[in-house]
Order: sequence, then C-alpha cells, then structure tokens
Amino acid sequence: MRRTMTIAAGGAALALLLSGCSGAPQDAAPSPAHTDTLSGDLAISAAASLKGAFDEAIEQFSSQHPAVTVTATYDGSSTLATQINGGARVDVFASADEANMTKVTSPGLAVDPVLFAHNTLVVVVPKGNPAGIETLADLADPDAKVVLCAPEVPCGGASQRLLDGQGVKLTPVSQEQNVTAVLTKVRSDEADAGLVYKTDAATTDEVESFTPDGADQVVNSYPIVVLEDAPNPDAAQAFVDFITGTAGQQILAMFGFDGP
Repeated sequence: MRRTMTIAAGGAALALLLSGCSGAPQDAAPSPAHTDTLSGDLAISAAASLKGAFDEAIEQFSSQHPAVTVTATYDGSSTLATQINGGARVDVFASADEANMTKVTSPGLAVDPVLFAHNTLVVVVPKGNPAGIETLADLADPDAKVVLCAPEVPCGGASQRLLDGQGVKLTPVSQEQNVTAVLTKVRSDEADAGLVYKTDAATTDEVESFTPDGADQVVNSYPIVVLEDAPNPDAAQAFVDFITGTAGQQILAMFGFDGP
C-alpha cells in the first residue's frame, strides 16, 4: 500500500539513499510475516519399524513448526500401548498393527485412528547367507538359528501367521520385543535368519533379504491417532495431518512403505 507523508528535503534525500541501497521500490509494502500458532512439546510413540521415516518426517514437520519441540519414542507397538495405558504422557500413537491400536482406543483413550501405511515381511540373513537360507521352509532346519519377534509384537504376530499359512513349524532361538532387535541379531551374525519388515531390511547393507511365498497374504496395516487426552492436541493433529498428507506419504514411500 502506498504511503504519503511530508518530510524535509534532507529527510527525503536520506530516504531516497536508503531506498537505493536496499534495491527495493520506495513504495513497496512489507510482506506479512507467517504466523505459526503451534508451540509446546509434542510426544510421539511410534512402532520401531517407523523410526527412519518418522525421524525424517519429524525433521520436516519441525522446520514448519519451529516452536514445537518433538520427542519420539520407538519400540514394539505392544510395549508402547502398555506404556500409554499405564499413563505415559503421549500425544500421538502410531502402531504397526490394528490390534495394539485397539488396546489403546478401546478404553476410550483415543478417537478415530487413521490407516497411513502398509508393510510386508521378508526373510533376512547375514551378508553372504552363510547358512544357505533360500526359502521360508529352510527356517525349519533344526540347525538353523532363527530369531523372530515375540508373538504379542506386530511383526511377531505377522510372522506366525506367515509360517502357519505356509505350514512351516520352527522353534526360534529368541523372540524379541521389537523388529529392530531381530534385525540387529541377524546383522551381527547372532542368528542365521529372521523375519522383519521389508522397510527394516532396506536400512542396512549388512544383510540380504528375500520375499517368501505367502508374504503378500500377511500385510501389516499401520494406524495413527491423536490420543483423546493428548497434552498438545493441536500440534498432535497437525503431525497426523502431515503424516497422512502428501509430504508424509512421500517420506514413507521413500523408506519403502506402501500407501494406506
């Protein structure tokens, strides 16, 4: 908007000089500053398999909302659900399955979970595949050291459904509380093979992987929700909107997740 005023000649000369130095038109109006109304702390509990994608999403979200301090906790979805039901201060819960989301939503602690991603199991083996694991049936070899997620963990439940569906029976050498622990044991040669999500296998070049028969019949659905008693509901809803929006979906796809 053009502004008019009466000024002394000396003042006018000074104004003209400053205008020339700035390179801006004398009558250019200042652009309004962007106002971000979001602030405060935002606590997110997310399945361990989401760590890479959510770390990137949080970085981008934080650049858009610099007054929001985001803290993320990653673990098995069953562990996170137990923490939430035990009173943990959490704004957003992202689970690797709908069963553990139900544990949180059924008591009325949250409303309207939204599916935002899908994931599929793969068999991972150490680099070079020293045990020669080439099929899902090979996991049943008594000499094979196989590590799985615990049954209550989403990757564990999916692994058992996959094995049952293909008629493969085995006794794992250990059952871990999250998918990251399974990948770590295989990567460090503590196990000959394990079942993890394809997105986890893609995070390291220290393992090899293959998609077993029947994996397309055992697909995990990932829901996300703003907890009903969230301490920062506005920031929580903004993060959920980000994850389910274009930018969030592009990040998830970049990390190997399939769309909802």
